[in-house]
Amino acid sequence: MKTPGEWLRDSLGYEFRDARLLDAALTHRSAGGSHNERLEFLGDAILNCVVALLVFREFGNADEGDLSRFRASLVSGESLAVIAADLGLGDRLYLGSGELKSGGFRRKSILADGLEAVLGAIYLDGGFPAAQTVIERLFVSRLAQLPSATELKDPKTRLQETLQARGLSIPAYTVESVSGKAHLQVFRVACSCDALGLAAVGEGSSRRAAEQAAAKALLEQLAAQVQ
Repeated sequence: MKTPGEWLRDSLGYEFRDARLLDAALTHRSAGGSHNERLEFLGDAILNCVVALLVFREFGNADEGDLSRFRASLVSGESLAVIAADLGLGDRLYLGSGELKSGGFRRKSILADGLEAVLGAIYLDGGFPAAQTVIERLFVSRLAQLPSATELKDPKTRLQETLQARGLSIPAYTVESVSGKAHLQVFRVACSCDALGLAAVGEGSSRRAAEQAAAKALLEQLAAQVQ
């Protein structure tokens, strides 16, 4: 089996001068002792900076809002977890016994945080140019796969813009119920557009999430009307 340094060199094309930095980046807090949370913080900042440069160069006609949506899509926890999984990062993480037993090496949040920590370690080891090269290698191909800026808007925003384009007022959101224990609540929210006689319901772990789900359901009703 390859050493962590060999794995990183083959996966990302970077070779550490200080192997201790890579070991720290791969150590989850559950393993005890020195862990990767500080490197994760640093890597998050470097990642956002480099990806912002990428989308700024790639989308010359995009406004600030669209650029922010492009960047957010690329650096989301979901996106980072996919990249980390493709790299086999989970198999390289040092986890505590509890996390190992519960499959922590597959948990999206742990994978995403681990990738950010590795990027932070690369920055400390090789400087900004080294981190930039690695990040661009990971993300350049994904720029072409991005949805349009409109598709990246959240459902509430898209619904509001759709209704306003028709000269209609913004939809109304009403909390119908909140169930479950305090740390596992489920919100049920109704979204309605009286002018069109349409209403939809969504559920989520927060009021905002439920509103987004309801807005998405109402957008689907509107799309069905057009077909």
